[in-house]
Amino acid sequence: MEKITNITELNAAILLLENKQYEEELLLKEQFKITYESLKPLNFIRSTFKELVTAPDFKEDLLNTSISLAVGYFSKKLAVGSTNNPFKQILGSFLQMGVTSIVSKNSDNIRTKFMDIVSILFQKKEKELYK
Repeated sequence: MEKITNITELNAAILLLENKQYEEELLLKEQFKITYESLKPLNFIRSTFKELVTAPDFKEDLLNTSISLAVGYFSKKLAVGSTNNPFKQILGSFLQMGVTSIVSKNSDNIRTKFMDIVSILFQKKEKELYK
């Protein structure tokens, strides 16, 4: 900033600083409104959900997790059934956690093997149709 040597320059500098202060005040108010709106619970949930859904691996992760949980649940139901024995229920829960963990860690390999089996089955059906 240059040295101010007379009242005219001082008044001009004051006017510039007041304009700058006014512009910064407007920007600060606008930023406050944006922050306030983004922190409202509904808007916060909505924006978080949008970010989650638009994540590149969300669909694949959701599918893998769903498959893992379903396989774990059905393995527990197959092993335990509808028993009231607490020991069997505890063992069934451990089985469910173990199967869910194994399936989630190896979901890509399981999907590949499943697709191989499905393609083999369809090839056999096509051969039977053309005989």
